[in-house]
Amino acid sequence: MYEKVLKPLFFLMSPERAHYAAMDLLVLASRVPGVSWWMKRRAAKRNEGREVTVAGLTFPNPVGLAAGFDKDARWLPALEMLGFGFVEIGTLTPRAQSGNPQPRLFRLKEDRGILNRMGFNNDGLYPAAGRLVRRPKGLVVGGNIGKNKITPNDKAVEDYLACVDALHAHVDYFVVNVSSPNTPGLRELQDKEPLAKLLRAVVERNGSHPGHRPVFLKIAPDLTDGQLDDIVQIVQEEKVDGVVATNTTISRAGLVTPEQEVEDMGPGGVSGAPVRARATEVVRYLAERSEGRFPIIGVGGIDSAEAAQEKLDAGACLVQVYSGMVYEGPGLPARIVAGL
Repeated sequence: MYEKVLKPLFFLMSPERAHYAAMDLLVLASRVPGVSWWMKRRAAKRNEGREVTVAGLTFPNPVGLAAGFDKDARWLPALEMLGFGFVEIGTLTPRAQSGNPQPRLFRLKEDRGILNRMGFNNDGLYPAAGRLVRRPKGLVVGGNIGKNKITPNDKAVEDYLACVDALHAHVDYFVVNVSSPNTPGLRELQDKEPLAKLLRAVVERNGSHPGHRPVFLKIAPDLTDGQLDDIVQIVQEEKVDGVVATNTTISRAGLVTPEQEVEDMGPGGVSGAPVRARATEVVRYLAERSEGRFPIIGVGGIDSAEAAQEKLDAGACLVQVYSGMVYEGPGLPARIVAGL
């Protein structure tokens, strides 16, 4: 139904409008008597024997939803029934911000990819925290956190700590996002000294709250081997629990979409199939250099069980999807879990 009916209709809309329309339909379906119960029951059967424990957390299955899809924790009950083992909300910033001007989300249909420059648009910490009070019981939820656009990098630590304080009681793990290409200067925080300082502060503040919440670091696929070596060192020295690899790429190499068409879309990060190979390379490199000392969540171009298995074989413990949902529809997580 998605491939033949819904997808053609959604692709007539702008990508951002289609995203909200699709979620409106999913929420509506979840409210039909018996639908949510039936889908959760099917998911429970698929999950038998698929549990995995990572960083002290038990996940019903290893397939999660990446940050950016449900930025403000609006759709957790509906997403749960699709069979995700976990959902990562955000990126959240202390203060609400509208993000970059529209249009800011584009389909690279020939490449099965997405180009976005959303710019951390979100309602801010406190509305999300309020919704998380009513989150589905049993669903593992991660909080992806960042800094506001207007916050200078020398004050960025304060934004991340505010996120930890507000969300600690409501999420199961944190992801420190310093790798989005759509907030000016943010990727500079991936440099060795500022990154170590930031992670040290986040881990310390996280530990000041009751109950441990694993802290992961989300990195870009565009880092050099030397920078990845720094990541391995910093993660271990600062007692970070793991790495999410990877975010979107600023590279346009290898795209089938005509160059002029891509240029007309403007700047932004590319996700989906175009980043699959590089993301897998980064996962494998981190796993080998760290000798498996910390867990890795693999992200990038996962639109099938085969693509998910590729990340797991490279050294990931968990995987996340996003762009694949656009091209494969809401049945994707269930198909991946069944096919692993």
